[in-house]
Amino acid sequence: MYDVIIVGAGPAGASAALFTAKAGKKTLVLDNDQSMTKAAWVENHYGVPEIEGPELLQTGKEQAQKFGAEMVKTQVNTVKNEKDQRVIVETDDGSYEAKHVIMTTGGNTKLAETSGIKTAEGKEPRIKTIIDTDDAGKTSVQGVWAAGTVAGVSVHTIITAGDGAKVAINVLTELNGERYVDHDVLKSK
Repeated sequence: MYDVIIVGAGPAGASAALFTAKAGKKTLVLDNDQSMTKAAWVENHYGVPEIEGPELLQTGKEQAQKFGAEMVKTQVNTVKNEKDQRVIVETDDGSYEAKHVIMTTGGNTKLAETSGIKTAEGKEPRIKTIIDTDDAGKTSVQGVWAAGTVAGVSVHTIITAGDGAKVAINVLTELNGERYVDHDVLKSK
């Protein structure tokens, strides 16, 4: 069983995976390779002068993998809570179990809807429906969280990446039983 499964490897998903894997949690990222960032040209992402969307996506995945996140390319079909103890994720290639799942499916709420997760009206242009979450990123299903555009934040990569990190910190806090903080310090020369 995984500590955390992340559905989607766009900026929100890869950012969440980076934090959970770096924190030593067994992390699996399930991705169908449909991120809207694949078609982006990005000049407004802090720390990066300019970058093509596919390169940004690859860099994010590599960062998460550096700390042990596993990546599987597959289509996720349903997410369900099993007796408030674990979350089962059904894919085209089989099922996976985790203590927590973070959904980062961009502008697509189909998975949430087929899984019985409460949705709401979107506020971003062209985003009609989002997953209804509280401020921490929790959805209506215990153990299932949402981050990024699907959770109602702006479609900009820097914002969705930050939201993925925020929700990951909240998941880590719940897993550890105390507020999780990750601050590396510069090594002396």
